[in-house]
Amino acid sequence: SLFTEPSGPLPEEPKPAEMPLHHCHRDPMPQAGLTPERLQAQRQLCAACAVCCVFMAGEVVGGYLAHSLAIMTDAAHLLADVGSMMGSLFSLWLSTRPATRTMTFGWHRSETLGALASVVSLWMVTGILLYLAFIRLLHSDYHIEGGAMLLTASIAVCANLLMAFVLHQAGPPHSHGSRGAEYAPLEEGPGEPLPLGNTSVRAAFVHVLGDLLQSLGVLAASVLIYFKPQYKAADPISTFLFSICALGSTAPTLRDVLRVLMEGSPRSVGFEPVRDTLLSVPGVRATHELHLWSLTLTYHVASAHLAIDSTADPEAVLAEATSQLHSRFGFSSCALQVEQYQPEMAQCLRCREPPQA
Repeated sequence: SLFTEPSGPLPEEPKPAEMPLHHCHRDPMPQAGLTPERLQAQRQLCAACAVCCVFMAGEVVGGYLAHSLAIMTDAAHLLADVGSMMGSLFSLWLSTRPATRTMTFGWHRSETLGALASVVSLWMVTGILLYLAFIRLLHSDYHIEGGAMLLTASIAVCANLLMAFVLHQAGPPHSHGSRGAEYAPLEEGPGEPLPLGNTSVRAAFVHVLGDLLQSLGVLAASVLIYFKPQYKAADPISTFLFSICALGSTAPTLRDVLRVLMEGSPRSVGFEPVRDTLLSVPGVRATHELHLWSLTLTYHVASAHLAIDSTADPEAVLAEATSQLHSRFGFSSCALQVEQYQPEMAQCLRCREPPQA
């Protein structure tokens, strides 16, 4: 219904006199190049990629000398890490390109595509290694050098810990609600971005965490094989178990990526709070065609039609509604259309709200 009452108490509204105006001609021009958040992501990815290349070469040599499939599995996962990080660095560079008449939003989504490529690459490599582990368990015609495997596995654990430290991002300082669709307003003031972390770095960090789990499993298997060589089956078993764990670790990143690519509403912003905020603007009688989506996890966009009273000032309504969306929800871009309210809007099928998911 166009006249649905607000679903809950809204945050206290600032006084109109103190309301900052948001308009594309009043806001400063964005600086060229990467934002500080993405520069930090670029530095993290470069450092982690360098560490990954060095230790991957060491694992290839150690795995060959130890005849260990588990070590070679870990090296292959490091290779997938290198490829995904290089893809993420490329997507970060691509996202700095300006918007064009064809790509009107710019290239921000390249970051999300880079994260998706990281997940897919891990799945492909893990599938191959699971197959090789199954063959070893089936035939048991292999020999493991316990000492070389133990040394290499210990180095691999240190390498993954170092990469995880480099890629670690602190959690968001704001509270955006722990109940899913509900929303808690920002406290620091208008225009604060949602600090959920760079998508590419998050994907690489989750990737490395999966490798760390596998490295710990390989280390445990190497200790067992070193002291009990007859239990060499621990090598393919650890590959099998911890590859599955690595696949499971990609679920959060994949969920976020699919939400962005499917034009889903931002995870931290609910439909009802945004609707109620727009209806609370003086002069607004109804709102329809409300759409919320994300270009990335931190770049949120909103658009809506506002039906106003004939006595309301369209410019004032537009300024206040835009300011509310910026200050309360941190939207990076808002496209609002103001139109005169007509009674027949209440029966218009196109003006009805979308159903619950």
